[in-house]
Amino acid sequence: MDSAKEQTEVNYRIYADEKEQLPNAAVSQYQAGICRRSLLLLGLGGAILACVVIGLLWGNRQLPAGELLWAFLTHNTTSLAGTYVWRIDLPIITAAVLVGAGLSLSGVVMQCLLRNPLASPYTLGLSSAASFGAALSVILFNGGAVFAHGFLQAYCTPICAFACALLATGLVLALTKLTRVAPETMVLAGIAISAIFTAGLTLLQYLADPVQMSAIVSWTFGSVSYTSWSWDLVLFAVLVPATAYFLYRCWDLNAVSAGDEVARGLGVNTNRLLVIGMMLSALLASVMVARFGVIAFVGLLGPHLARLLVGNDYRLLVPGGMLTGALLMIVANTLALNIVRPMILPVGLLTSLLGGPAFIYLLLRRYRR
Repeated sequence: MDSAKEQTEVNYRIYADEKEQLPNAAVSQYQAGICRRSLLLLGLGGAILACVVIGLLWGNRQLPAGELLWAFLTHNTTSLAGTYVWRIDLPIITAAVLVGAGLSLSGVVMQCLLRNPLASPYTLGLSSAASFGAALSVILFNGGAVFAHGFLQAYCTPICAFACALLATGLVLALTKLTRVAPETMVLAGIAISAIFTAGLTLLQYLADPVQMSAIVSWTFGSVSYTSWSWDLVLFAVLVPATAYFLYRCWDLNAVSAGDEVARGLGVNTNRLLVIGMMLSALLASVMVARFGVIAFVGLLGPHLARLLVGNDYRLLVPGGMLTGALLMIVANTLALNIVRPMILPVGLLTSLLGGPAFIYLLLRRYRR
């Protein structure tokens, strides 16, 4: 009896020690996971920088690589290499990085708030609405040429595209509020809105003359080749506040991803977060496509690639989605500029070629689940 009692006491002490050590082991494992994913984010940043250098060297093969790298590192704009690097190539590369990061961030937030892995600025109809707005600008205002000078002449087409993209977002939100459907069905409303604006775009193309038709088709291809440092600054000024807001709300996004009831129980105002998050995401995506045209599937693929790398914690998923979107965009843009030189392919064409099969894969994966 005494030996059995002693063995029981020993077993209890072992159990108590293991129970005390279990939380510490879980905390250590959690911290190791966070550290590992943070290193992955740093690796993505390094991959983006490497792609920038590759793009500079590949796009200027006629110049010595040493001169190009020296001009890049020293910000030398007086030499021939510096002119190519800082006045021609880097504005385009910077625009590709900002557009990819912005579209992917918009997709991350939309997929969270709508709890639908297929939600993105493209699938919600924002791109179709922006295309309609750009075509309307070409038909009515000749792309801004009817204005003698000033701001409207230079930015008429982006303004019209931006306004129609915001209109599409407002219509989607209004439909879901009036019908009181679940947020997941916003994607269906977005598809309906997209069909309406696509029909309007087809009508405008039918009414356009050959010159206007060429301008409309050229815009809808999607390209970041026609940019400047001033427009890159506009993109940066929109992207930074949106990123700061979503990073500040990352715990709310984590709660919403677990369901509305859980989020409300944790004190999250889900309705306000849905409206503000969707409007800010739409604003971000609208600015990104208003100048450069339709760039499909970056907002869909970037978030899913980020989830594969860093998981579903939005503290890491928000920056991770931005980095994967920027990496996708800069790779596609580098290929578009150099793969069939001297011809320049629209980057929207390559993103569609990459995104189409990936979209089908996601549909099949969701069906199996």
